[in-house]
Amino acid sequence: MRKILALLMALMLVFAGCAAEPAEEPEQPVETEEPALTGEVVVLYTNDVHCGVSGNLGYAGIATVKDTLEKQGKTVILVDNGDAIQGDTVGTLSKGEYIIDIMNQVGYDVAVPGNHEFDYGMEQFLALAEKAEFPYVSVNFNKEGEPVFAPYVIIEAEGAKIAFLGICTPKTITTSTPTYFQNEAGEYIYGFCQGEEGAELYNAVQASVDAAKAEGADYVIAMAHLGIEYDCSPWTSSEVITNTNGIDVVLDGHSHSVIEGDLVKNKDGEDVLLTSTGTKLENIGMLTIGTDGAYESALISNAETIEFVAGVEEQFEELINEVVASTEVDLTIKDPVTGERMVRRQETNLGDLCADAYLAMSGADIAFVNGGGVRADIPAGDITYGQIISVHPFGNEMCTVETNGQDILDALEFGASKLPSENGGFLQVAGISYTIDMNVDSTVVVDENGTFVEVAGERRVKDVMVGGEPIDPAKTYVLASHNYMLKNGGDGFCMFQDDTVILDCVMIDNQVLINYIVEVLGGVVGEDYSDVYGQGRITVIEKQ
Repeated sequence: MRKILALLMALMLVFAGCAAEPAEEPEQPVETEEPALTGEVVVLYTNDVHCGVSGNLGYAGIATVKDTLEKQGKTVILVDNGDAIQGDTVGTLSKGEYIIDIMNQVGYDVAVPGNHEFDYGMEQFLALAEKAEFPYVSVNFNKEGEPVFAPYVIIEAEGAKIAFLGICTPKTITTSTPTYFQNEAGEYIYGFCQGEEGAELYNAVQASVDAAKAEGADYVIAMAHLGIEYDCSPWTSSEVITNTNGIDVVLDGHSHSVIEGDLVKNKDGEDVLLTSTGTKLENIGMLTIGTDGAYESALISNAETIEFVAGVEEQFEELINEVVASTEVDLTIKDPVTGERMVRRQETNLGDLCADAYLAMSGADIAFVNGGGVRADIPAGDITYGQIISVHPFGNEMCTVETNGQDILDALEFGASKLPSENGGFLQVAGISYTIDMNVDSTVVVDENGTFVEVAGERRVKDVMVGGEPIDPAKTYVLASHNYMLKNGGDGFCMFQDDTVILDCVMIDNQVLINYIVEVLGGVVGEDYSDVYGQGRITVIEKQ
């Protein structure tokens, strides 16, 4: 057996029956011309943990694997590839601080910011970066053109210099809150090299790779939060690889993909290893650099957990488990037939419920909830506070604005523009219904930051009805949503930012949902929401 299999077998014995299984590897280790090492170096890597502190492997599992390898005499470097501090109660209620505490405890060596590292605001993230006992790195996160963090760090291990180079997705500006990257005048002062149809990012990456090599780096490992999905283009991890040279390995995040170890050709036609662990610590990545200079990767799952995380979770256990309501039906964001997430491309019963909550609690004419803000299912039975926070983990606050029908039409068109692909800005609605004709190609125009500019041609959104009447583009309507969309231009929805605000951040989103279920529905979600595909508010005409 190869060394990697022998190592994992040893880990299995240490875990006393808790399996640590390698995922499929490339058929052969990636051969390099790099210098031999005096001993093996193991890079453990995580991505898109999203506050998954104890589910699946959990941070305790990482600590166990790390400790076991170190006791075997291995040099271990632990890195995170973004989206660690947001996604569940422990992150939301501490604004990311407890996740940083845990990462410090486990012993991370370096991290790259994901788009959701910014969800508690720029000031808070920069404070968390100071609190972290490990550096954040990024070649492309800048303020007024100047880098916020070092582009890379070089760690010397077993006689080699290994550069860890960070790459943030330029989609961060619209997939977090756009105003966090602006000054008081609404001008963008933070950026991610998002221009020139990808070339600005590629050039920034290449310059940092060249600098690391000039500094003596024997290996360059890119810690990327880029993803592989269609709407990540032109900044996918593969596109960065094919437009650069000098990177040996890309550890990726953002799209929650499980990539066991793909080989992608770089600009010079050389193989670059691309790997990603999925999400919520369903796997731990392990990149091993051997004494012969070759490297190979594996994904580990099902390690045992330990107790140090429990102390943090105990602080929230009573609140998390408090029963606030009940539901007679399964409330879902996923298709019950395929198991695929559908809340970002079609109507769901949970999307209807969340939009109804905004409508009822605000008294507005129309309510919008972005599909990317509805994050978790609620099965039939008791509903706990923790489940509600899992549905709405971002801490957005309910607002209403006076807007015209034309802006409503533009928002619906923008939300439907990426179909059939997923879109976090796809709109779940209440008080309004509409049809999406997939036989019409989207003519939405956006700027380099992904922010809405105009609809340049035929519209795919049709038959828009408000309160049973056709929408009037010139009429003023009261629209309910949250500050992320209405005030901050989240997901690129800029059309409401100049509107008159009526209710300004009056209630946090999860409390909106709780109050609606308790006060309006009498504490029970009933049969009105039994159809998982919703109540017919959004009709999609499939492409012929």
